Amino acid sequence: MVKTQVQTLIRLPPAQVFSFVVEDFLRNYPRWSPEVQSLQAVTQGPIRVGWIGRQIRVDQGRRTDSRFRVVALEPGRRVSFKGTTDPYVIEYRFDPLGEHTHLTFIFELAQLNLALRPFEKLIRVAAQDGAERVTRNLKGLIESELGAAA
Repeated sequence: MVKTQVQTLIRLPPAQVFSFVVEDFLRNYPRWSPEVQSLQAVTQGPIRVGWIGRQIRVDQGRRTDSRFRVVALEPGRRVSFKGTTDPYVIEYRFDPLGEHTHLTFIFELAQLNLALRPFEKLIRVAAQDGAERVTRNLKGLIESELGAAA
């Protein structure tokens, strides 16, 4: 298993950060994760447990087309996505810290196929770099667009 976790402080209340990430997910996700070339809702309506999305990504030159499902949703607190075509889990946690949000981003790759196992260390480094980039992008977008103090 490959697992990475990154935390950051966003200078806005959790409700606003949660709204940006979850309620406006279809619009904002490709903005904080520019590897996403295409994002579509397979399930109509708002993000909720069972909602399915489809994404086409290009990560380090590798193109993937995957579907994912919302497997956990606690309004204002966390959301978890699980790949239905690839074995990954992504979770965003929104914890209050005074008037700010302590955001935690978690990425887990449940298993590596046999052909990728020799590259596990490189995959771990790439996953950590990606998680740090996603978190940095997300913080920058939220704070600049929602008017938080730097």
